Amino acid sequence: MSTEKPFKLRYSLILPALIYRLIVGIRNLLFNWGILPSEEYQVPVISIGNLSLGGTGKTPHTEYLIRLLKEKYRVAVLSRGYKRRTNGFLLAGDTDTALTIGDEPFQMKRKFPDVLIAVDGNRRRGIQNLLELPEHQKPEIILLDDAFQHRYVIPSFSILLTDYNRLYYKDQLFPFGFLREPKSNMHRANMIIVTKCEEDLHPIDFRVIVGEMKLFPYQHLYFTRITYGETEPVFPLRTESATAGNYLNAENEALLLSGIASPALFIQEAERRFRKVHPMLFPDHHVFDKQDIRKIKETFNRLNSPDKFILVTEKDAARILHNPFFPDEWKQLTYYLPIRIDFCTKTTLSFDDCIRKHIITFQQNNIFH
Repeated sequence: MSTEKPFKLRYSLILPALIYRLIVGIRNLLFNWGILPSEEYQVPVISIGNLSLGGTGKTPHTEYLIRLLKEKYRVAVLSRGYKRRTNGFLLAGDTDTALTIGDEPFQMKRKFPDVLIAVDGNRRRGIQNLLELPEHQKPEIILLDDAFQHRYVIPSFSILLTDYNRLYYKDQLFPFGFLREPKSNMHRANMIIVTKCEEDLHPIDFRVIVGEMKLFPYQHLYFTRITYGETEPVFPLRTESATAGNYLNAENEALLLSGIASPALFIQEAERRFRKVHPMLFPDHHVFDKQDIRKIKETFNRLNSPDKFILVTEKDAARILHNPFFPDEWKQLTYYLPIRIDFCTKTTLSFDDCIRKHIITFQQNNIFH
């Protein structure tokens, strides 16, 4: 009985899997043959995406590129603004929230208020609107968030992310696995980054992955890991000090709220820092409603420690900040862990140089054309 049920379940997925593969394959062929239109642009367009259904770390990698480029170039980030409650093209402003532009764009706008953050499900329209801005605002570089499958735009440089714990070449096409399209389509990437690597990887581990990737000569490969900063208050004006979160210690007891695709690293980091943690997991991009808050309150009230607090991911902090159901009495007890990426094997300078070289080469080629 125990072996028959999974077999039947997988057997029932064969027809949906074949249909999905056929649809994805036909779509890619139509783009390859030029039947579906793809457009190039006169500014560098760097795409950050993946083959899988999510959770590879696109946002922190996009933020790394913003930090790398914003001092020298006018940078714009274009996202579809997943789960926002608005439509069409929207250029983020001071009054926007996660509800109007999406949690990840809002997170980036809070961190980089001087950078253009825009959302549009139609990436071609979004790019066109950005390029029609006044000359002093018009971006010199556009970063496309989660756009590997958006083939109506031809990026000047494409970065493909793959989670170390779920490498694309070991995965299967949906619904048997988590791939949006066949792994063979990795050929469209100029660069592949293995994300969320463990700290204790040995040289042999890197060599095995390099061998399994079977990269093309034009493709670059890098490895990154997730790093976390000191805890910060989600509502700094509600705490006694904007840095109050930095003084939380190992004796504190934390209720973890996570609405991200892959919360394992967040939970591990919290367990490393605090005596006792209690994870409450929600779907990716989850918007907390009244019922969620009631369940959270019941769990939080059961914690006996006088030093208890609420710890959320940075993406969840973007959604909680303007949530009308979040109780006022929790606001001085709620913190988040800032997230960044760090390159493994001392390749930061190599990555930075690769991106800068692409931009310079692109600009030079467009001058002559």
